[in-house]
Amino acid sequence: MANSVQQRSWISIVRQQAVRAALASAVVLALCLVITQSAKADTFTTLYNFTGGSDGATPDGSLVRDAAGNLYGTTEAGGLGYGVVFKLSKKGKETVLYTFTGGADGANPFAGLVRDAAGNLYGTTANGGASGYGTVFMVNKKGKETVLYSFMAGADGCYPYGGLLRDKAGNLYGTTEVCGASGVGTVFKLTKDGKESILHSFAGPPSDGEFPSFTTLLMDAKGNLYGVTEQGGSGECSGGCGVVYKLNKSGGLTLLYSFLGSDDGCDVFGTPAMDSVGNLYGTANACGSSHVGIAWKVSQKKKETILHTFAAGSSDGAEPIAGLVMDAKGNLYGDTYQGGSANLGTVYELNKKGSVTLLHTFTGSDGSYPVAGVLRDTAGNLYGTTIYGGSGHDCNNGCGTVWQITK
Repeated sequence: MANSVQQRSWISIVRQQAVRAALASAVVLALCLVITQSAKADTFTTLYNFTGGSDGATPDGSLVRDAAGNLYGTTEAGGLGYGVVFKLSKKGKETVLYTFTGGADGANPFAGLVRDAAGNLYGTTANGGASGYGTVFMVNKKGKETVLYSFMAGADGCYPYGGLLRDKAGNLYGTTEVCGASGVGTVFKLTKDGKESILHSFAGPPSDGEFPSFTTLLMDAKGNLYGVTEQGGSGECSGGCGVVYKLNKSGGLTLLYSFLGSDDGCDVFGTPAMDSVGNLYGTANACGSSHVGIAWKVSQKKKETILHTFAAGSSDGAEPIAGLVMDAKGNLYGDTYQGGSANLGTVYELNKKGSVTLLHTFTGSDGSYPVAGVLRDTAGNLYGTTIYGGSGHDCNNGCGTVWQITK
């Protein structure tokens, strides 16, 4: 059982890389509101700079938006040291809805939130809870938190770094990074009354994935679930190079693609997007011909197409951790953890021909190291977070930001 409760160090590695790179770049963190112009003349705005105090620090998760344009998210740190749930108005005013104490209520929410019609917010914490192995929680409009489930580090899974998917009946679906029957992660379902069931326990290479890290599930109209794992599969990497999988309503798992660890990519995180015919789109954090990741397409017939190979440097991104979102024309949007002119990350658009346009490149004062995926509204505006950068001085390299790109 020792392996089943061993917390993986991916987030720590990312943080260490961020600190080293930020110190090397000697970025001056100054402006509280930064507006720049992208190559496509879109307007970039830093909506909020976290200070590292009661307002939170290091927002790792993606955002959700209500009909009035308010944004909701989480920070992994800040508050009492264990993170917060926050609301951000269209004018950039932050309200802390809940502050985690690090005990039974949970600690360190790395993923974003889902919101129901009544305005309740649902999410996960990677740590804390009754046994210290993470929780699923709800925060209502008045800021009251309810722990819906505390993971026990057994067959039920542990350390849920990923976000949640909510169906029309109010059931929640998610993943745990480790634990489960083989110690390498699970897919779980949580009913409205808090009953957890394991839909799949990953078994690892060569015929299954392992470590579904920093990812959220996708559901099609028939109720099939789709996701990715960081490792596993039949690739040549140690422990496998990652997979794209489909999980049907009966619990049957199909590997749609096993990454080989060469030009086709490896180390897969994020949330995939799906088009009208069922093709899946996403990113791999590493490998590719330039060794800094790719954007991919995987069909239901298990064929992978490399849409773009990231090349780093000033004109491209590198190491995409988040997945992709798609517009009605088939254009894809995402961000990269590094790359761009300051090597602090980029926001990009990928068209159907595989051409990338950088919509923004981070410089530090406007944010650095975007980990979460982007949110796109009906007008085509994009929203996201960076884990570092901005003008917050209580953190070594800035406490993170919320940003917007207006079309």
